Amino acid sequence: MSFATLLESPYRWIILLTLSAAVMVALVTSELGKRMLSLLFPGTMGSKLVRSFQLAVRSLWLHKLRAFLSVLGIIIGTSAVITMMAFGKGSMKDALEAIKRQGATNIIVRSIKPQDDTASSARNFVADYGVRWRDYERFMTIDDVSLRVPMRIFPQSFRYQQWSYNGRLVATTQDYAVVNKLEMARGRYLIPDDDRLMRNVCVLASETADKLFAYEEALGKSIKIGQHNYEVVGVIKKRMPTGGTGGSQAAEDFNKDVYIPIETCKVRFGDVVFLRQSGSRSGEKVEISQVTLTVDAEVDDEAGRRRVRAVGDMIEEMLKKSHNKQDWVVTMPLDKLVAAEEEERRLTRLLAVIASISLLVGGIGIMNIMLATVTERTREIGIRRALGAKRKDITLQFLVEAVVQTTIGGFVGVVLGLATIFLVPPIYKVFTSETLPAQLHVPSIFLSLGVSIVVGMLFGWYPASRAARLDPIEALRHE
Repeated sequence: MSFATLLESPYRWIILLTLSAAVMVALVTSELGKRMLSLLFPGTMGSKLVRSFQLAVRSLWLHKLRAFLSVLGIIIGTSAVITMMAFGKGSMKDALEAIKRQGATNIIVRSIKPQDDTASSARNFVADYGVRWRDYERFMTIDDVSLRVPMRIFPQSFRYQQWSYNGRLVATTQDYAVVNKLEMARGRYLIPDDDRLMRNVCVLASETADKLFAYEEALGKSIKIGQHNYEVVGVIKKRMPTGGTGGSQAAEDFNKDVYIPIETCKVRFGDVVFLRQSGSRSGEKVEISQVTLTVDAEVDDEAGRRRVRAVGDMIEEMLKKSHNKQDWVVTMPLDKLVAAEEEERRLTRLLAVIASISLLVGGIGIMNIMLATVTERTREIGIRRALGAKRKDITLQFLVEAVVQTTIGGFVGVVLGLATIFLVPPIYKVFTSETLPAQLHVPSIFLSLGVSIVVGMLFGWYPASRAARLDPIEALRHE
């Protein structure tokens, strides 16, 4: 495997960390490592560090089970930090992508039925409200808007031979597929000539095509919408629905739609649509159900975000001047994106705090084992002091031993956490057929590894200093 291939491998962090740990151990135990330490720490300090490291590794190897149990908390804590941050970030990324699919630089203007129109609509039978074509013409005067997509949306029944399916009829223009990022499975989407010539053509969403044409190809066939036949010119790929933004925007399921040219809709259906619900019959006059405007700006740029908000405020002012009632609502997915990003930052901090508690508990376990080790090796400490070892030598020995334990535990925890991130999602998908989102959070690797080393220093200092304070004579008498 070449170095370039290694860097592109999904397991590169496991491989690189394992290699770095092996290189670090080899350097410390080799003559080259001793020379490097002697340059960093003049005098006898470098050689003492090497000897202390070798004694620590030997002691851990002689008591493998005890060493493993003492660093188990560090292993679990380090892997918990990495896995929790990865799965948390993966879930938040999915949520952010769902918002971006709505178009973070889009401004959505929807027609809504005013509450005070309930009584008047009962008297008049037809409720007249919503965005007008004159409003759409005003929107066209805004220079920062690059795309403008008008829509007429209402429920409709679609029929093909003996098959029938109730879905959503969307009358729109060719830019609808661009704004909503629809991909064609077969055929084509609407084109300008369809609008100009008011053709009876339609494009089916994936679920609509499956229901009406379960056993044959849809392209070239004709379906009946209302009283007229429409030729199927394209079928759209299946797409995930968008999430709603509370009362301002409902979730959209694109898989149940049928798309026709908006000029054809004007001729075939007009502005008044009659709805039948629970035995009642009512009418609604809506010229445009929704207009989606795309602002020419970058969503990751703060200046671009300010431009989107400025255009949104401009549109609201236009509508307030031309409408004497609140029969419209302006929605900006950018607001939800900003809120979701802030929520992601809060969740990241919360996960880091929760996972760090595991490292703290692991450090307490290290201290407990080290205190027991000091008691067990009291006589050894007395012999070393009698042979001329100073208190700082004893402190260094036990402190290095604690740091070696937590460092090894940190490396093992990192490898375990990375293995969990890369292995659990595919296994989960095999058994549940669902996707478990995970995205590697690289800073958490170095943060958890660094914290595990610091934990070894902090929680190893007290046992090391206690060992150094032992009286040599009393230590030699210890049985």
